[in-house]
Amino acid sequence: MAAVRDVEIDPEGTFKYILVRLQRPGGEERRDIVRGTKAAEFHNHIFEKVNPEMEKLGYECKCLGGGKIDHNSKDKKIRVFGLSTGYGKADHSVTVELLKKVYTDYEITWSDEKK
Repeated sequence: MAAVRDVEIDPEGTFKYILVRLQRPGGEERRDIVRGTKAAEFHNHIFEKVNPEMEKLGYECKCLGGGKIDHNSKDKKIRVFGLSTGYGKADHSVTVELLKKVYTDYEITWSDEKK
């Protein structure tokens, strides 16, 4: 699982994201990852890209929910908010902990606000 990055998000802007749980079929070990991009019109577009990539590596994927990320690289701030109509709201606190591992010098916040 070490080969899979915890976080892959766009370097700037406001965009949809999903929280995905990876697990080996029949295995106990599991891990959550964050994926987000402006290229996705809907949250399922992100999952449709991630799922085959992870299956090739031998993982099963489950989308735990989604939301939006507002990434301001100039001010080093990330805000996690909102929800996915199709997948429901991700646990933004889990998302923030994963983001903090990668963006160590950022101010990262979350809320249940929709905008």
